[in-house]
Amino acid sequence: MTHLPIAYPTRAADRDTWILTQRPPRNSVDPEIPYAFLVEDERTGSGEIVPVATIFLTNRECPWRCVMCDLWRNTLAEPTPLGAIPAQIEHALAALPPARAIKLYNAGSFFDPRAIPPEDHLAIAESVRQFDRVIVECHPALINDAVLRFRDLLSGQLEIAMGLETAHPDVLEKLNKRLTLDQFKDAADFLQSNNIDLRVFILVQPPFMAPDESLHWAERSLDFAFDCGATAATLIPTRGGNGAIESLARAGDFTPPTLATLEAAVAYGLSQLRGRTPTMRVSSDLWDLPRPIDCPTCIGVRIARLRAMNLSQNLLPPVPCEICGGRS
Repeated sequence: MTHLPIAYPTRAADRDTWILTQRPPRNSVDPEIPYAFLVEDERTGSGEIVPVATIFLTNRECPWRCVMCDLWRNTLAEPTPLGAIPAQIEHALAALPPARAIKLYNAGSFFDPRAIPPEDHLAIAESVRQFDRVIVECHPALINDAVLRFRDLLSGQLEIAMGLETAHPDVLEKLNKRLTLDQFKDAADFLQSNNIDLRVFILVQPPFMAPDESLHWAERSLDFAFDCGATAATLIPTRGGNGAIESLARAGDFTPPTLATLEAAVAYGLSQLRGRTPTMRVSSDLWDLPRPIDCPTCIGVRIARLRAMNLSQNLLPPVPCEICGGRS
């Protein structure tokens, strides 16, 4: 039997309920252990390639119900216990090889007190004192003086990663992020005025965007991020897996982006770095690739090309393919 998709609500107040009804069950997680951690190479603003430790913290679910988000699957239903986050960081660092920078990614906002208790900020700062750079994620609505207090506890440079998602104002509104472009710009200005670096996440072909418009809006989103003073912009091909995206796909409101669209967006971003400060970087998020829609003949080489461009920040020759012509 075919299940018809439930119509996406037009009223923002009804969207949380709709999104929650589409979800599969969340995973069982331990508040004392991060749900994932790894070390990977990343290019710094100075052009140096350094190892970066990334810890995916287990914490209270984000209060915002973005329609494209799947990070809630590894979150707690209750506020994060005191002491749990420092314990998770120590657990991960004891198992990871040395690194120069650290990302504390937490399926929400670092400055949400129910996700990361402010009482733990000092212990967190002590546990990451050896790193040159500390990167945390936060919704623009929570960028305030709490950020400055945490910055002052650190020995390294603080960088905040914020999800812009898209500069298309109508699509941004439908994503249920409860964010406007003006609010994003205000948060970015606050960070810039306080010597805090900004990393921006941009979705390539988010829901409610026609495929033939997606490259244009990825480019406009990169422009907006640079205008906001971003030192790094990460292009993320929108993925499914959270229930809501699958319902939107059945309703015709979402189509997965092709790899070619991601490649073209990266190429545009790298071209726009010319004449700008060399500390700015553009990269593609590759962790969910390959996908079933990708050409099996060329996908491996094309992912390797994107990874090399992430590190070099140079545009490399496209990969020819006799099967898909590089259009998949």
